[in-house]
Amino acid sequence: MKIGYKLFAEAYDPKEIVRQARQAERAGFDFVEISDHYHPWLYSHGHSGFVWSMLAAAAASTERIGLATGVTCPFIRYHPAIIAQAAATTAILSDHRFTLGVGSGERLNEHVTGAPWPSVTVRHAMLREALEIIRLLWSGGYHSYEGKHLVLDDARVFDLPSELPPIAVAASGDRAAEIAASLGDGLFATEADADVIAAYTGAGGTGPRYCEVPLAYAKDEATAAASAHRLMRFGLTGWKVQSELPNPINFEAATASITEDDMRRAFGCGPDPDRHAEVVRQFTDAGFDHLTLMNAGPDVDGFFDFYATELSGKLVDS
Repeated sequence: MKIGYKLFAEAYDPKEIVRQARQAERAGFDFVEISDHYHPWLYSHGHSGFVWSMLAAAAASTERIGLATGVTCPFIRYHPAIIAQAAATTAILSDHRFTLGVGSGERLNEHVTGAPWPSVTVRHAMLREALEIIRLLWSGGYHSYEGKHLVLDDARVFDLPSELPPIAVAASGDRAAEIAASLGDGLFATEADADVIAAYTGAGGTGPRYCEVPLAYAKDEATAAASAHRLMRFGLTGWKVQSELPNPINFEAATASITEDDMRRAFGCGPDPDRHAEVVRQFTDAGFDHLTLMNAGPDVDGFFDFYATELSGKLVDS
């Protein structure tokens, strides 16, 4: 089992995100995962730096910790040729510590170019084509590709790492899990859903299974729950809502009825390592083996100390 830390780029400025990557390495985490957003989810976040710049800076200022996107949509806002190049460069700069997490995207980030927001069926088809293009470019040499949705014209990625980065594909249902099994090297999910893992393994998937575990550390439960409500209440809306709304104002409206008690039920809130370990076990029991701890508490450095001194041992024991 590997334990990672979520670098929440929507809530902190880019320099702070890179600092947190260094602190996560010192605290003993195996990897960090950075969101790839154009917009934040809520007005209370106020940030959304460019993930590839932050990854490059994190790679230069850390030594052993793994780096991952969580996750990148490799079409619409980007073209997969750009992601193939960006991921290859990041793998080189990090000395092969990078994992490319990809998914079918959220309207929140992808509508900014003015392109139409496709149905989920079309997005899955576009994701397949994007992954085929990335794999093609990573094979070396010049390539062209003409799909139903995406085109590549006589392109080559010149700087390829000696070890290609693994690709973890986000899934919340059977169709995306099959894409993860057939075109990815691992699975990425945000809910403790054993059915998604069953769909992935049933389609032949054998790679690592990443998840995001909702925690909120503070010295008391009330402070933790208030912070989780301020920062992470959008997470309780579910993937169908998260993928479709276009701007923070829409998420403010969609989360108006979510309470701090709702956050307590969903998150490990407060200073009790047993409660945090209980939430983590929901994901390990479902079959996930790469756990990304997503701290929605107000004290980042306090959480790193809490993890190093109290929580990590309980997670190993679990």
